[in-house]
Amino acid sequence: MTLESDIALAHRLADAAGQAIRPFFRAAFAHEAKSDASPVTEADRAAESAMRRLLDAEAPRDGVIGEEYGAMRPDASRQWVLDPIDGTVSFMAGRPIFGTLIALLQDGWPLLGIIDQPISGERWIGATGRPTLLNGKPATTRACRGLSDATLATTGPHLFSDHDGEHFMALAAKTSHRRMVFGGDCYNYALLASGHVDLVVEAGLKLYDFAALVPIVEGAGGTMSDWNGDPLNADSDGHVIALGDPARLEDVIEGLACHH
Repeated sequence: MTLESDIALAHRLADAAGQAIRPFFRAAFAHEAKSDASPVTEADRAAESAMRRLLDAEAPRDGVIGEEYGAMRPDASRQWVLDPIDGTVSFMAGRPIFGTLIALLQDGWPLLGIIDQPISGERWIGATGRPTLLNGKPATTRACRGLSDATLATTGPHLFSDHDGEHFMALAAKTSHRRMVFGGDCYNYALLASGHVDLVVEAGLKLYDFAALVPIVEGAGGTMSDWNGDPLNADSDGHVIALGDPARLEDVIEGLACHH
């Protein structure tokens, strides 16, 4: 497979997932509260099933790792990593800031990534050695003079362990409090790639939460790493820094590490 054909397949996967998800968004679901068939579970499963059917047909030798249905062909050197709805809480609250995440890994390293927002019709795609595109137009991160100017985003402080939370708050104290953003999951990373947010810091992410983000952020001129500054791959522990301006990386790592 060429990168071109991989990108084309990734777009078809995102199309299929979006088609499956849209009917469930802001749908009436109170009467289903007693069973497990909540719309988000149904939407998740429908979207991942649609993507897996396509992959079985078009990339039968590749591995697949999905949030809902686990791993298939885990020994393949190429792995498609799928998160049908990243941002479940936003989806259930009717906020169109969730996303479908699709990544292609080669030997554990992210090669290609899509963040698709099927309600707003926004799709970011990044691939190694290529500029990141939002709906076909280049997306670029913005410069950040210093941490005190930085807009910092995270899904929520309650998602950190006490230990990680202390480090996060130490970093947050050095950024612009008035511009801090909570909520947003994968959408924050997309906004960072497009130059609206400077820094996203999270912990406890799974491979399917971060794999797709790496090529997108890096192709837009930013950098992604773990909290030590090491690049992210299939073995990373889920501590994630996304930074629009790579010149600030040492400041961020220092900010996270400081003990009071």
